[in-house]
Amino acid sequence: MSKKGNNAASVLAGLLAGAAAGVVLGMLYAPEEGSETRKKIKNKAGDLKDQAVDQYGKVSEKAKEQYEDVSGKVKDQYGNISSQLKETADKVVTSVKDGYDKYKDQAVAKTKEVVGDVENELDGMRS
Repeated sequence: MSKKGNNAASVLAGLLAGAAAGVVLGMLYAPEEGSETRKKIKNKAGDLKDQAVDQYGKVSEKAKEQYEDVSGKVKDQYGNISSQLKETADKVVTSVKDGYDKYKDQAVAKTKEVVGDVENELDGMRS
């Protein structure tokens, strides 16, 4: 999760903890019967738990969305780089083959020329 996401979760946790503490203290100092106060505390704790679960779900979903977004971008970039690398490699291979064919033909022609010269010299020496 990003630093921003961690900060939001920390702030959310702090707010919920502060709200819970305030509610509990308010109920403890309220002039009611003990069983009624405990019941209110229990109900309020349940409400706060539900809110925390809801907020956790929202933060979790947001983190999942961000992960999927970044993951998709990384996959796209990998595909682009992979394609570019393949194209470059194909161009290099083609260039090397073309150069080889060009110089191969020149080498064969020069070799034939040299062989012809040598044969002519040998024929001249035999006569």
